[in-house]
Amino acid sequence: MNNFSLDTITIYPENKNSIKKAIILFHGYGGDGKDISMLSYNWIRHLENTIILCPNAHQKCSINPLGYQWFDLSNDDPDYILGESLKSEKVINKFIDEVKKKYNLKNSQICIAGFSQGCMMSINIGLTANEKFGCIVGFSGKIIDKDNLSKRIISKPQILLIHGALDSIVPSNFLLDSKDFLIRQKVDVVTKLINNCEHNIPVEASSYALEFIKKNINN
Repeated sequence: MNNFSLDTITIYPENKNSIKKAIILFHGYGGDGKDISMLSYNWIRHLENTIILCPNAHQKCSINPLGYQWFDLSNDDPDYILGESLKSEKVINKFIDEVKKKYNLKNSQICIAGFSQGCMMSINIGLTANEKFGCIVGFSGKIIDKDNLSKRIISKPQILLIHGALDSIVPSNFLLDSKDFLIRQKVDVVTKLINNCEHNIPVEASSYALEFIKKNINN
């Protein structure tokens, strides 16, 4: 764990003294940094001078006391969910600022990525940032509130959205829904539907995301 406002699992590059890029991975509802960090152990071997950070969310999960949540889902009222997600944005932005300061990075040197609820937060954080991020990668997520987000978009980084065709938790129709929204907002988005995949991140999705990140994150 590091001296950040969120408990964080950190995977360092071979040369800890030459960090020029960062990937921040946000876990899903009921998960934690350890869960999502499984992606990083393959990625780190193919990324030079890149640190990968996997924070735990700031709230204990309402249905899984061993996990965490970026916002509460015990109340499915859309206005409540929006309000809670906006609070979470402040927490995440504070964490990102801490990472940037500690490693002397700009947003263009950072990829923000997430799974499920973490994907939803990554999209919101990335599009409302004052400075454009290197890229956004989202697995198995959706747009939390399109009307609200459309009014707050400031920057438009490259976005990759990946979804399992058999996802029953966040159905795959949300992939096309998100793509349509982002295109209408003139955001450059790439989508990938993974056949025979449920609500998880298979090797195919991880590899596709890695190649996207390598192309879009700046030194």
